[in-house]
Amino acid sequence: MFVKTLNISTKNQFEIIDISQEINNFLNILKIDIGVVNVFSKHSTSAISINENEKGLLKDLEIFLNEFILENNNYFHDKIDDNAHSHLKSFFLKNSETIPISNNQMNLGIWQSVFFIEFDGPRSSREIILTVFGK
Repeated sequence: MFVKTLNISTKNQFEIIDISQEINNFLNILKIDIGVVNVFSKHSTSAISINENEKGLLKDLEIFLNEFILENNNYFHDKIDDNAHSHLKSFFLKNSETIPISNNQMNLGIWQSVFFIEFDGPRSSREIILTVFGK
């Protein structure tokens, strides 16, 4: 088993960052022929997701989530942190993905990328844990 922490800074309240290359760089160093990598965000106002890295689709996701989960909607949690909308968006996506590894890289579909999605930025340090099992 191998573990690595990726540290990411975000610049916007909502931001989608493709982290595929960083993950594949780590896998290439490890020389994992076959296995799995778990990609986990340690933050409850973020998500990890796999989808196509197409500008229009990523904008569509932002618009959909903002229309579906309103920022100022008198949420109970806003009395504590004023960021309930960020937590609720995270509930609808997930904090991790587990991806097969083949030949030292993620075995994704041709159009698939791995994304870190920020809902409560900007933040100077977000941690993503990569846990690799394989040989």
